[in-house]
Amino acid sequence: MTLSKDRCVNLQQPGTAPMVVVTGASKGIGAAVVRRLVGDGFRVVAGIRRPEDAAQLRDQLGERVVPALLDITDPDAVAAAAELVSGEVGERGLAGLVNNAGIAVAAPLEFLPPAELRRQLEVNVVGQHAVTQALLPLLRRGPGRIVNLGSIGDRIVAPMTGPYHVSKFALRAWSDTLRLELSPWGIQVVLVEPGAVATPIWETSIAAAERLQQTLPAQAEHLYGRAIAAAKTGALRNAARGMPADQVASVVARALTIRRPRARYLVGTDARITAIVARLPDRLRDRLILSQSGGAARGRGGAATAEAADTVTSDPS
Repeated sequence: MTLSKDRCVNLQQPGTAPMVVVTGASKGIGAAVVRRLVGDGFRVVAGIRRPEDAAQLRDQLGERVVPALLDITDPDAVAAAAELVSGEVGERGLAGLVNNAGIAVAAPLEFLPPAELRRQLEVNVVGQHAVTQALLPLLRRGPGRIVNLGSIGDRIVAPMTGPYHVSKFALRAWSDTLRLELSPWGIQVVLVEPGAVATPIWETSIAAAERLQQTLPAQAEHLYGRAIAAAKTGALRNAARGMPADQVASVVARALTIRRPRARYLVGTDARITAIVARLPDRLRDRLILSQSGGAARGRGGAATAEAADTVTSDPS
């Protein structure tokens, strides 16, 4: 990594290299962030869910990766991870935390079991809060930096993916509040908002949505079948044409190291287009989205309309 005058992190020898924690590091954006940070000279505590992922990371990246079995919804696992990180960093403190772990729950809200909404929020919001809270003493000692993986889906919504959007809107508010509250200690909090990203999470999310759909009453299919099918088609299209995860990892690395980071980073052309659509009057925006979502008669929207509808189900990471 070539340091420039706008960098604020000093990368030292391997034994004293600054450390960053990355959650959801087994695949997709999280794995790409780990690879990028290791390449840049950091040591990384990589939060994973399966022991086999630990072996794979160590084989690929060597001793600069410290795998940690971490279910962010499990208080004991979060406490154990914080203890591990504390032992690794000592008095130097933690250079950064990347809150990346997440899931996507998809179903029409009319038939969504409340337990599924709780699960969505538990992983995408409450779990991020728990990990951050556990690591803040080490981040304050650094002082370190927090980068939260949001989504362009935190600015605009689409039918059938409501639980995911609810969680991302909440994460954006949580991130903004945290940024204000931690500013007296010089702890920067950055929100990265990608558009569609080509990662395995699409297939995982579609499979989970199909399993959930099978448990819903027949009336759900009767009332929402067209919209559900359209949402699945859009997800498959986004999976095929999404940007590489490495593109998001590059922005995360910059947010962690640049001297004066922005509060938010949009990543991808589709994210920038959708951010513009999100500022349209509510009823006009509704018509544009519904015209592409199977929730209303097909409209006459042009390229920007299609782009917006495809993007709101952005990478569920």
